[in-house]
Parts: sequence; structure tokens; C-alpha cells
Amino acid sequence: MPVRPCDRLQQASPLCLRYLSSPFAPSRSKRGSSPARLATCAGTRHCPPVRRLLALPLILATLGAASPRPQRIVSLNLCADQYLLALADRGQIAAVTRLSRDPAMSAVAAQAASYPVTRGTGEDVLALRPDLVIADPYWRPETMARLRARGIATLALPPADSYAAIRDQARQVAAAIGRPARGDRLVAVMDRALAAVPPGAGRGRVAAYYQRRGFLTGGGTLVDEMMRRVGLANLATRLGKPPLARVGLEEMALARPDYLIVESETDRVADQGTEMLHHPLLARMPRLRVPEAWTVCGGPAYVRAAQSLARQLSSLAIPATAGIQGRRRHARHSGPRPSPG
Repeated sequence: MPVRPCDRLQQASPLCLRYLSSPFAPSRSKRGSSPARLATCAGTRHCPPVRRLLALPLILATLGAASPRPQRIVSLNLCADQYLLALADRGQIAAVTRLSRDPAMSAVAAQAASYPVTRGTGEDVLALRPDLVIADPYWRPETMARLRARGIATLALPPADSYAAIRDQARQVAAAIGRPARGDRLVAVMDRALAAVPPGAGRGRVAAYYQRRGFLTGGGTLVDEMMRRVGLANLATRLGKPPLARVGLEEMALARPDYLIVESETDRVADQGTEMLHHPLLARMPRLRVPEAWTVCGGPAYVRAAQSLARQLSSLAIPATAGIQGRRRHARHSGPRPSPG
């Protein structure tokens, strides 16, 4: 029986390869040597050096097809917005959260302004035809199950409570979007920036991260770790408070922290919640200001928050011998209040 071109694996010559790609070649089911099978000959005695080179593009194409990068990523998680805009190609992002455009809540508001946003409903997400959806672990479990049933990949991103978790999530998101090397680079950049933050800037002084309506942030939180990173002791830990506690004005005044850490937006009285932060009982306590957008969730903005705290501490350093009266004198004569920049 005559042998047709390319019936046998050993006949992977340049002529054979051209024949396989021509419109005259029989179907794969008939000719018996698919490109995938042809690629397997690379590195064996059946492929001379020239033929191995010819088979290489087929090998790369096969490997690339096994794990394609998602091209329609939808974020339903404000923290994921930070990672996506830092790691993904613009063309990979189908939509980010609506809050991503809010400067008060989002550390990437300016960047996100030019991206599509999603309302976050199941119907809205499906209309975007995503191939990857990143959400909070507790976001509408039924909807997430429905997405997975349709073959849509999902990634649950819990709130990061430490810098170690931020590093892990950067790599996790990078791997999920097909850009693992970018995740490693982002982690390296953050590590270098944090290594330059002076760990003793706070000199062991006591600080209270005091929010509107009297909420105090305690231990086991990202904010608590950030305070310790710059050399501050958390008042909430000293008082034995849980991760989030309500502390009244009188209790705060009696606790006499060296610093109040407040959100920058609370400098202006907008409601009763912010009004209490301007009460005379707190007026003489030195303040450190950090935008809420940098601390509302874990992400690359954590680095900016730590850098800002360290800079402000350097400009508001309280003498080691100062008691409450010394702090009051320092607050009166320390000049313009520091910027969180």
C-alpha cells in the first residue's frame, strides 16, 4: 500500500509540516498525526534537530492552550480592584466595583475612573460575559454557585488582616489572571518600600485608631499590625478591647493616648459621627491622619499608609519625658498639622 505524506510520525519533515497546514491535508481523524501528537516527538530519536525546532511552536501552543489567561475579569471586591489595576492588562478587565471610583473609599479611584463598573447583581455580572469573577467569600453564595455552574471561574478573596496576607493575595490574584511574574514583582516593590519605613518612628508611644461614632480598632487587624510596624502601641490592646469596640469620649479622655489616628475625611464635621471627634475632650490630643481609602481593606495601599504614619510621627515626635501636660504644650506649638501624604 502506498504511504501518503505524514501518515507516520517519523515523517515530520518541513514538507510534511507544510502539507499538514495546507487545505489539501486530510482531517486529523483520518491522517492519524495531529499537531499535538506531532509535538510529542520533540526530544526523541524520531525528531532530528531541525525537526525538533519545527515542532517547538506546536509545543508552546499546546502549553499555552492548557491555561489561557482570562480576558473578561469582573471584580466584585473593593480590595480586588487594587490588585487588578496593579497586575492585569487593561484589556483583561471587564468591570470593577462601583466603589472603586469613590475617592473616599478607593485607593485607586483616579485610575478606576476610566474602567467600566458593575452594579454587582447576578444579572449584571452575567451580562458582562466574564471568564473570571473575583468576590468576597461571603458574596451571594447562590450567585457564585450559579456562575461556577456555567463554567465561569471564581476567586474568593477574604479581607487581609496582615501584610503577609496581602503578599499572598497579590500572588494569588496574579496567578489567577495569568500574570504570576507581575505578582512577584509587586511583592518585591512593596517589600522594599516597607523595609525603608523606620520601625521605631513611634518610639513605643500609645495611639488610638479612633473612628467616627467612637469605634476603636483593636488587635488582630491590619491597622493594628501597621501601628506596630511604625513603633506604636495600640491603646485598644492596652485596654483589652476586641478587634472593634465602641469607646466613649470620657473613656478615651481618661485613657490619654499619645496620639489619635483618625481618617482624613473626619477633619470636616459632616454628621454626628464625625462631630464627636471634634469634641473639646479630644481637641488637644496630637493627631495622625490617614485616608480611609488606604486602610478600608488590604492591598498595595497598605504601604502608603505605613509610609504616611512614619512621616507624620517624625514631624510630631513627642519628647520622651513629656507627660499629658507636655503633650498639650507640644500640640499647641507644633505648627501646622501634618498631611497624610
